Amino acid sequence: MSQGEDDGQAAPEAEIEARLWDRPGFLIRRLHQIHVALFLEECRGFDVTPVQYAVLTALAIAPGRDQITLARDAGIDRTNVADVLKRLAQRGLIERRRGDADRRVRLAYLTQEGAALTARMEAAMLRAQDRLVAPLSEPDRTRLMRSLAALVAANNEFSRAPTR
Repeated sequence: MSQGEDDGQAAPEAEIEARLWDRPGFLIRRLHQIHVALFLEECRGFDVTPVQYAVLTALAIAPGRDQITLARDAGIDRTNVADVLKRLAQRGLIERRRGDADRRVRLAYLTQEGAALTARMEAAMLRAQDRLVAPLSEPDRTRLMRSLAALVAANNEFSRAPTR
């Protein structure tokens, strides 16, 4: 007989689930874990993390960003973006150049290999996104995206890595 079964109390697992599943932070963290697993499954073979892909995407859209701007673009802590840029440069996916206006600033650019990889990854990344929201109807997906965007925008200032 396990604790709580015969004394009229809920099993500990049921109580844990009941308490945690009522907390948005818990559910958001779990959903993030699920998304990362789906992303890594769909994007296996590319050897790129979701954070690295965010930086690659930002550079594909706006080449020549400095570290601080990239951190804001992708919502990554400035020290973490430095590590991401270092790893991407080591793989030959980006290059860093000194700025023309300010030689102290190092700007990041996709290499041809980085641009090609980012483009090749898009379909796999989109499959991961689609799988994540597949259980929802189209109207629910739209509501979810609106709600997530509203929550992020309203709470952006509290992040350790706020976006613009």
